[in-house]
Amino acid sequence: MDTNILLENGTNELEVLEFTLGENHYGINVAKIREILSYHPVTPVPNADPCIEGIFMPRETMISVINLKRCIGLEEDESEGLFIITNFNKLNIAFHVDTVIGIHRVSWAEIIEPDATINNAGAGVSTGVIKINDKLIVILDFEKIVTDISPETGLKVTDMDNLPTDREPRDRSKSPIIIAEDSPLLSKLITDCIKKAGYTNIIVKPNGQEAWDTLCDFRDEGTLDEKVHLIITDIEMPIMDGHRLTKLCKEDDDIKHIPLVIFSSLVNDEMRRKGEQLGADAQLTKPEIGKLVDAIDELIEKKEREKAER
Repeated sequence: MDTNILLENGTNELEVLEFTLGENHYGINVAKIREILSYHPVTPVPNADPCIEGIFMPRETMISVINLKRCIGLEEDESEGLFIITNFNKLNIAFHVDTVIGIHRVSWAEIIEPDATINNAGAGVSTGVIKINDKLIVILDFEKIVTDISPETGLKVTDMDNLPTDREPRDRSKSPIIIAEDSPLLSKLITDCIKKAGYTNIIVKPNGQEAWDTLCDFRDEGTLDEKVHLIITDIEMPIMDGHRLTKLCKEDDDIKHIPLVIFSSLVNDEMRRKGEQLGADAQLTKPEIGKLVDAIDELIEKKEREKAER
Protein backbone atom coordinates (compact mmCIF):
# COMPACT_ATOMS: atom_id res chain seq x y z
CA MET A 1 0.00 0.00 0.00
CA ASP A 2 1.40 3.42 -0.99
CA THR A 3 1.37 5.69 2.05
CA ASN A 4 3.85 8.35 0.93
CA ILE A 5 1.52 11.01 2.24
CA LEU A 6 2.62 10.06 5.74
CA LEU A 7 6.03 11.49 4.87
CA GLU A 8 4.62 14.89 3.97
CA ASN A 9 3.81 17.63 6.44
CA GLY A 10 0.98 20.11 6.68
CA THR A 11 -0.46 19.55 3.20
CA ASN A 12 -4.06 19.45 4.52
CA GLU A 13 -4.49 16.25 2.51
CA LEU A 14 -5.18 12.68 3.42
CA GLU A 15 -5.44 9.34 1.70
CA VAL A 16 -8.74 7.50 2.00
CA LEU A 17 -9.03 3.77 1.43
CA GLU A 18 -12.34 2.99 -0.29
CA PHE A 19 -13.98 -0.31 0.61
CA THR A 20 -17.39 -1.88 0.24
CA LEU A 21 -20.00 -3.42 2.49
CA GLY A 22 -22.55 -5.00 0.19
CA GLU A 23 -23.24 -2.41 -2.52
CA ASN A 24 -22.33 0.53 -0.28
CA HIS A 25 -19.02 2.39 -0.45
CA TYR A 26 -17.17 3.59 2.64
CA GLY A 27 -13.81 5.09 3.51
CA ILE A 28 -11.12 5.03 6.19
CA ASN A 29 -8.08 7.27 6.64
CA VAL A 30 -5.02 5.33 5.43
CA ALA A 31 -3.10 6.68 8.44
CA LYS A 32 -5.16 4.31 10.62
CA ILE A 33 -4.28 1.20 8.58
CA ARG A 34 -1.47 -1.25 9.35
CA GLU A 35 -2.25 -3.78 6.62
CA ILE A 36 -4.99 -5.56 4.72
CA LEU A 37 -5.30 -9.34 5.06
CA SER A 38 -7.37 -12.04 3.44
CA TYR A 39 -10.10 -13.48 5.61
CA HIS A 40 -8.86 -15.58 8.55
CA PRO A 41 -11.02 -17.95 10.60
CA VAL A 42 -11.52 -16.42 14.05
CA THR A 43 -12.06 -17.80 17.53
CA PRO A 44 -15.37 -16.63 19.05
CA VAL A 45 -15.19 -14.97 22.46
CA PRO A 46 -17.93 -15.92 24.96
CA ASN A 47 -20.16 -13.03 26.11
CA ALA A 48 -18.46 -10.56 23.73
CA ASP A 49 -20.38 -7.72 22.13
CA PRO A 50 -22.45 -8.99 19.16
CA CYS A 51 -20.35 -6.89 16.78
CA ILE A 52 -17.21 -8.80 17.77
CA GLU A 53 -16.75 -11.81 15.47
CA GLY A 54 -13.89 -13.14 17.55
CA ILE A 55 -10.11 -12.99 17.77
CA PHE A 56 -7.14 -14.23 15.75
CA MET A 57 -3.36 -13.99 16.11
CA PRO A 58 -1.33 -13.11 13.01
CA ARG A 59 2.38 -12.91 13.87
CA GLU A 60 1.77 -13.50 17.59
CA THR A 61 -0.35 -10.38 18.04
CA MET A 62 -3.92 -10.96 19.24
CA ILE A 63 -6.41 -8.88 17.28
CA SER A 64 -10.14 -8.48 17.82
CA VAL A 65 -12.28 -8.67 14.68
CA ILE A 66 -15.27 -6.35 14.32
CA ASN A 67 -18.02 -7.24 11.86
CA LEU A 68 -18.58 -3.84 10.28
CA LYS A 69 -21.82 -4.82 8.53
CA ARG A 70 -23.29 -5.90 11.85
CA CYS A 71 -22.17 -2.65 13.48
CA ILE A 72 -23.93 -0.37 11.04
CA GLY A 73 -27.01 -2.52 10.53
CA LEU A 74 -26.40 -3.93 7.04
CA GLU A 75 -27.52 -7.37 5.92
CA GLU A 76 -24.81 -10.02 6.28
CA ASP A 77 -23.98 -12.73 3.76
CA GLU A 78 -21.64 -15.72 3.50
CA SER A 79 -18.80 -14.00 1.62
CA GLU A 80 -15.43 -14.18 3.37
CA GLY A 81 -14.20 -10.71 2.45
CA LEU A 82 -11.10 -9.03 3.88
CA PHE A 83 -9.72 -7.75 7.18
CA ILE A 84 -8.55 -4.14 7.41
CA ILE A 85 -6.07 -4.16 10.30
CA THR A 86 -6.00 -0.79 12.04
CA ASN A 87 -4.06 0.91 14.79
CA PHE A 88 -5.45 3.92 16.65
CA ASN A 89 -5.89 4.87 20.30
CA LYS A 90 -3.10 2.34 20.95
CA LEU A 91 -5.38 -0.51 19.81
CA ASN A 92 -4.94 -3.12 17.05
CA ILE A 93 -8.34 -3.97 15.58
CA ALA A 94 -9.47 -5.78 12.42
CA PHE A 95 -12.57 -4.59 10.56
CA HIS A 96 -14.27 -7.24 8.42
CA VAL A 97 -15.27 -5.75 5.03
CA ASP A 98 -16.33 -7.18 1.67
CA THR A 99 -13.89 -5.69 -0.86
CA VAL A 100 -11.24 -2.99 -1.12
CA ILE A 101 -11.51 -0.66 -4.12
CA GLY A 102 -8.45 1.57 -3.85
CA ILE A 103 -6.91 4.71 -2.38
CA HIS A 104 -7.96 8.29 -3.08
CA ARG A 105 -5.87 11.32 -2.19
CA VAL A 106 -8.13 14.20 -1.20
CA SER A 107 -7.99 17.53 0.60
CA TRP A 108 -9.76 17.89 3.93
CA ALA A 109 -11.49 20.88 2.30
CA GLU A 110 -13.22 18.45 -0.10
CA ILE A 111 -14.81 16.44 2.69
CA ILE A 112 -18.46 17.26 3.23
CA GLU A 113 -19.38 17.41 6.90
CA PRO A 114 -22.38 15.27 7.86
CA ASP A 115 -25.35 17.37 8.92
CA ALA A 116 -27.82 16.68 11.72
CA THR A 117 -29.85 14.30 9.54
CA ILE A 118 -26.82 11.97 9.40
CA ASN A 119 -25.14 12.61 12.75
CA ASN A 120 -27.99 13.70 15.00
CA ALA A 121 -26.60 14.71 18.43
CA GLY A 122 -23.33 12.97 17.59
CA ALA A 123 -25.08 9.58 17.44
CA GLY A 124 -24.08 8.76 13.85
CA VAL A 125 -20.96 6.95 12.75
CA SER A 126 -19.95 9.13 9.80
CA THR A 127 -17.28 11.83 10.01
CA GLY A 128 -17.75 13.03 6.44
CA VAL A 129 -18.58 12.24 2.83
CA ILE A 130 -16.45 12.60 -0.29
CA LYS A 131 -17.71 12.62 -3.87
CA ILE A 132 -15.47 10.92 -6.44
CA ASN A 133 -16.61 10.38 -10.05
CA ASP A 134 -20.26 11.00 -9.03
CA LYS A 135 -19.95 8.33 -6.33
CA LEU A 136 -20.46 9.15 -2.65
CA ILE A 137 -18.04 7.55 -0.20
CA VAL A 138 -18.99 7.73 3.47
CA ILE A 139 -16.03 8.05 5.83
CA LEU A 140 -16.86 6.09 8.96
CA ASP A 141 -16.06 7.16 12.52
CA PHE A 142 -14.06 4.10 13.54
CA GLU A 143 -13.20 5.57 16.95
CA LYS A 144 -16.88 5.90 17.79
CA ILE A 145 -17.64 2.39 16.51
CA VAL A 146 -14.98 0.94 18.82
CA THR A 147 -15.90 3.14 21.79
CA ASP A 148 -19.58 2.16 21.47
CA ILE A 149 -18.53 -1.49 21.67
CA SER A 150 -15.98 -0.95 24.47
CA PRO A 151 -16.34 2.43 26.24
CA GLU A 152 -13.10 2.06 28.23
CA THR A 153 -11.15 2.38 24.97
CA GLY A 154 -12.25 6.01 24.65
CA LEU A 155 -11.29 8.98 26.79
CA LYS A 156 -10.33 7.79 30.27
CA VAL A 157 -12.36 10.44 32.06
CA THR A 158 -11.81 8.63 35.36
CA ASP A 159 -8.17 9.78 35.16
CA MET A 160 -9.44 13.19 36.23
CA ASP A 161 -10.43 11.73 39.59
CA ASN A 162 -6.75 11.16 40.29
CA LEU A 163 -5.56 14.77 40.17
CA PRO A 164 -3.09 15.24 43.04
CA THR A 165 -4.74 16.95 45.99
CA ASP A 166 -1.84 19.39 46.30
CA ARG A 167 -2.93 20.89 42.98
CA GLU A 168 -6.40 21.73 44.28
CA PRO A 169 -8.22 24.06 44.52
CA ARG A 170 -7.23 25.26 41.08
CA ASP A 171 -8.29 28.37 39.21
CA ARG A 172 -6.65 28.62 35.81
CA SER A 173 -9.35 30.82 34.28
CA LYS A 174 -6.65 33.38 33.43
CA SER A 175 -5.05 30.80 31.11
CA PRO A 176 -7.40 30.67 28.11
CA ILE A 177 -7.25 27.64 25.79
CA ILE A 178 -8.50 27.20 22.22
CA ILE A 179 -9.50 23.67 21.13
CA ALA A 180 -9.93 22.43 17.54
CA GLU A 181 -12.01 19.22 17.62
CA ASP A 182 -14.71 18.17 15.16
CA SER A 183 -16.46 15.58 17.34
CA PRO A 184 -19.19 17.22 19.49
CA LEU A 185 -19.00 14.34 21.97
CA LEU A 186 -15.22 14.52 22.34
CA SER A 187 -15.29 18.32 22.50
CA LYS A 188 -17.65 18.12 25.46
CA LEU A 189 -15.65 15.40 27.23
CA ILE A 190 -12.34 17.23 26.73
CA THR A 191 -13.84 20.54 27.81
CA ASP A 192 -15.46 19.04 30.91
CA CYS A 193 -12.18 17.40 31.94
CA ILE A 194 -10.11 20.53 31.37
CA LYS A 195 -12.62 22.61 33.32
CA LYS A 196 -12.37 20.15 36.18
CA ALA A 197 -8.63 20.84 36.20
CA GLY A 198 -9.35 24.57 36.57
CA TYR A 199 -9.15 25.74 32.96
CA THR A 200 -12.57 27.32 32.55
CA ASN A 201 -11.73 29.87 29.86
CA ILE A 202 -12.08 27.72 26.74
CA ILE A 203 -12.85 28.43 23.08
CA VAL A 204 -13.92 25.37 21.04
CA LYS A 205 -13.82 25.32 17.24
CA PRO A 206 -15.06 22.41 15.04
CA ASN A 207 -12.08 22.37 12.67
CA GLY A 208 -8.60 23.75 12.11
CA GLN A 209 -9.77 26.48 9.73
CA GLU A 210 -12.08 28.10 12.27
CA ALA A 211 -9.40 27.83 14.96
CA TRP A 212 -6.85 29.44 12.61
CA ASP A 213 -9.27 32.24 11.66
CA THR A 214 -9.87 32.96 15.35
CA LEU A 215 -6.14 33.03 16.11
CA CYS A 216 -5.57 35.40 13.19
CA ASP A 217 -8.39 37.69 14.36
CA PHE A 218 -6.83 37.88 17.84
CA ARG A 219 -3.38 38.47 16.32
CA ASP A 220 -4.61 41.24 14.06
CA GLU A 221 -6.47 43.03 16.84
CA GLY A 222 -3.48 42.77 19.17
CA THR A 223 -5.17 40.57 21.81
CA LEU A 224 -3.60 37.20 21.01
CA ASP A 225 -1.47 36.82 24.15
CA GLU A 226 -4.41 37.88 26.30
CA LYS A 227 -6.96 35.54 24.71
CA VAL A 228 -4.92 32.38 23.97
CA HIS A 229 -2.32 30.77 26.23
CA LEU A 230 -2.44 27.28 24.65
CA ILE A 231 -3.79 25.49 21.57
CA ILE A 232 -5.12 21.90 21.53
CA THR A 233 -5.86 20.27 18.18
CA ASP A 234 -7.14 16.98 16.84
CA ILE A 235 -5.53 15.71 13.61
CA GLU A 236 -8.51 14.44 11.61
CA MET A 237 -10.87 17.36 10.94
CA PRO A 238 -12.79 18.59 7.89
CA ILE A 239 -11.77 21.75 5.98
CA MET A 240 -8.38 22.01 7.75
CA ASP A 241 -6.68 19.20 9.67
CA GLY A 242 -4.59 19.54 12.80
CA HIS A 243 -1.24 19.10 11.07
CA ARG A 244 -2.00 21.98 8.71
CA LEU A 245 -3.09 24.10 11.68
CA THR A 246 0.15 23.22 13.49
CA LYS A 247 2.23 24.15 10.44
CA LEU A 248 0.49 27.52 10.06
CA CYS A 249 0.82 28.34 13.77
CA LYS A 250 4.50 27.42 13.98
CA GLU A 251 5.38 29.35 10.81
CA ASP A 252 3.68 32.55 12.00
CA ASP A 253 6.10 34.81 13.92
CA ASP A 254 3.31 36.23 16.09
CA ILE A 255 1.66 32.88 16.96
CA LYS A 256 4.51 30.34 17.09
CA HIS A 257 5.35 31.05 20.76
CA ILE A 258 1.95 29.78 21.92
CA PRO A 259 2.25 26.12 23.10
CA LEU A 260 0.40 23.67 20.85
CA VAL A 261 -0.71 20.17 21.84
CA ILE A 262 -1.80 17.53 19.32
CA PHE A 263 -4.44 15.32 20.98
CA SER A 264 -5.53 12.59 18.58
CA SER A 265 -6.27 8.90 18.21
CA LEU A 266 -3.67 8.87 15.42
CA VAL A 267 -0.61 9.63 17.54
CA ASN A 268 1.57 6.61 16.74
CA ASP A 269 5.32 6.57 16.07
CA GLU A 270 4.98 7.67 12.45
CA MET A 271 2.54 10.49 13.17
CA ARG A 272 4.53 11.57 16.24
CA ARG A 273 7.56 12.18 14.02
CA LYS A 274 5.39 14.21 11.68
CA GLY A 275 4.07 16.32 14.56
CA GLU A 276 7.58 16.90 15.87
CA GLN A 277 8.75 18.10 12.46
CA LEU A 278 5.85 20.55 12.38
CA GLY A 279 6.81 21.94 15.80
CA ALA A 280 4.10 20.55 18.11
CA ASP A 281 5.04 21.11 21.76
CA ALA A 282 3.34 17.90 22.96
CA GLN A 283 1.47 14.97 21.41
CA LEU A 284 -0.91 12.60 23.19
CA THR A 285 -3.29 9.87 22.15
CA LYS A 286 -6.94 10.37 23.06
CA PRO A 287 -7.38 7.85 25.87
CA GLU A 288 -4.77 9.76 27.90
CA ILE A 289 -6.93 12.65 29.12
CA GLY A 290 -5.12 12.77 32.47
CA LYS A 291 -1.79 13.17 30.70
CA LEU A 292 -3.33 15.95 28.60
CA VAL A 293 -3.96 17.98 31.74
CA ASP A 294 -0.39 17.33 32.89
CA ALA A 295 0.92 18.54 29.52
CA ILE A 296 -1.24 21.68 29.66
CA ASP A 297 0.00 22.48 33.18
CA GLU A 298 3.63 21.97 32.20
CA LEU A 299 3.49 24.03 29.00
CA ILE A 300 1.56 26.93 30.48
CA GLU A 301 3.77 27.07 33.57
CA LYS A 302 6.86 27.02 31.34
CA LYS A 303 5.44 29.85 29.23
CA GLU A 304 4.68 31.88 32.37
CA ARG A 305 8.24 31.36 33.70
CA GLU A 306 9.75 32.46 30.41
CA LYS A 307 7.53 35.55 30.39
CA ALA A 308 8.56 36.43 33.96
CA GLU A 309 12.25 36.08 33.06
CA ARG A 310 12.00 38.51 30.15
